[in-house]
Amino acid sequence: MPAFAVLSFTLAWWLAGYLIGRDPGRPALRWACAGLMAYAIAVVAWLTAPGGQTTQVLICLPALAWAGSLVALLPLTPAERRPIDIGALILGVSFQLMVVALPGAGKLVGLIPLVGALILLWRGHGQVVPRSLPLAMTVMALLYAASLAVLLLPVDAGGPIPALAASGLDLLVFGYLIAVAQAVADGERLRPDLRRSLVAVLVVLVLVGLPATLTMYAASGDDLVTVLQFVPLAVAATAAGLAGRLSRILDRIALAGDDRLRQNRAMLLLNADALLRLQERRTLSEVGEPEFLRMTRRALADFNDLNRLSRSPLTDLPVVAVRVAGRGDDQPRARARELRAVLRESVSALRPPGPFGTSEDWWYYNTLQFCGVLGLNPYARRLRVDGLSREARMAVDWFRRNVPRDTMRQWQREAAMIVAGQLWSEAFSNDKARHAVTNRS
Repeated sequence: MPAFAVLSFTLAWWLAGYLIGRDPGRPALRWACAGLMAYAIAVVAWLTAPGGQTTQVLICLPALAWAGSLVALLPLTPAERRPIDIGALILGVSFQLMVVALPGAGKLVGLIPLVGALILLWRGHGQVVPRSLPLAMTVMALLYAASLAVLLLPVDAGGPIPALAASGLDLLVFGYLIAVAQAVADGERLRPDLRRSLVAVLVVLVLVGLPATLTMYAASGDDLVTVLQFVPLAVAATAAGLAGRLSRILDRIALAGDDRLRQNRAMLLLNADALLRLQERRTLSEVGEPEFLRMTRRALADFNDLNRLSRSPLTDLPVVAVRVAGRGDDQPRARARELRAVLRESVSALRPPGPFGTSEDWWYYNTLQFCGVLGLNPYARRLRVDGLSREARMAVDWFRRNVPRDTMRQWQREAAMIVAGQLWSEAFSNDKARHAVTNRS
C-alpha cells in the first residue's frame, strides 16, 4: 500500500499543480485541480484509516469537481451560461451535503451531477472541441463510477488497492483530457510542455518518493510518520508542476533590488514558456472562419493579458508578421504586443463618427473599447473611476444604468464576429497573405 500511495499521490498532486499552473484563470482547470487534489488527499486518508467516513467523502469529491470542469467547458452563450453556472453551484453544494450525510453506498449520489454535466456536454457536442471529448469523458466517467462503486459497496474485488488505482488512473486521464480541451480551445500546444513537466515529476518520484516509501515501510503502523512523508512529496510535486511560475516568484524575491534584471529575466522566462505552448507553422487560412472567429473572441477576451496573447494563434497573422519584421524582434511577447495593437485598431474602426454616444451604432464599440481594451468592469461594486477619461466615466455609468451584464456579453460576442470578419478579409484576401501565414518571418 505505501508504494501505491506514494505513486498515486505524487502523480495526482503533480497534475493538479500542472493544470492550475497552465492558466489559473480558466475555471475548467481549477475544477480539475480540485478534483485531483481531493483524490490525492483521499489516498493518504485511506492509507491511515481505510474505509473511514472522511475517507469515503474525500474519494467522492472528484466526481463533483469533474462535473464542474465539464460545465465550464460547455459552449454556452452569456444568457445560457449564468443560470447553468448558478444551478450547477447550488446542485454541487446540495449533493456534497448528501455525500457527507449518507452512509456507504448512498454516497454514490455524488455521481448524479457528473451525469447531468455529461448530458449537457453531449447536447452541445457539435460545438465542443475536440469533437471526441464527450465520448472520451463518458467512457472515463463510467470507469470511474465502477471503481467508486467497488470502494463504497460491499463487493469483494481483491481489496481497495485495485479500485483506488483504477479511480486514480481515470482521474489522471480526466485531467489530461481537460488540459487537451483547454489547449485546443486556446489554440495552444500541450505535449512539449506536459512532457517536460512529466520528466520533472519522474525525477521527484525517484529522489523523494523512493525514500518516503522506504521510510513508511520502516515505520509501519506509525500514522504520524506516514502522513509526514507526503509533505515533502507534495512540495516537490508542486514544484514540478509549477516550475515556470515558481522560477518567476523566486526572481521577484531574490532580485527585488534589481528591477531591470528582474524584468528582463521575467520576459525571457515568459518567452520560454510561450515557445513550449505555441503551435508550429499554424496555417490560419485553413482553419475556417468559425475557428478563426473563436480565436479572435479569445484574443479579445485576453486583450490585457500579454502572456495569454503571446500563445494565441493570431500572433501568426500576416499583419503581425510584417510589423514584427519591421522591428527585428520575433519573440512571442513581441508578437503579442503587435497583435494587441492590431486588435486595438480593429476596435477603433468600429467607432462611429462624432462625440461619444449610446445609440445602437455605438453598442459594439463601447462594449469592446471600455470592457475589453480598457479592461473596465462596469458592474464591479468598487470600481475606481479616478483617472478615467470623461468618455470612460460616461460609458461606465451607461452600462450600469441601462445594459444588463448578459446583454453586454452578448454584444461582446457579436462585436467579436465583426472584428474577426475584418481580420479574416484583410489577412486572407490573396494568396500572398496565405503564404505569409504558413511561413513565419
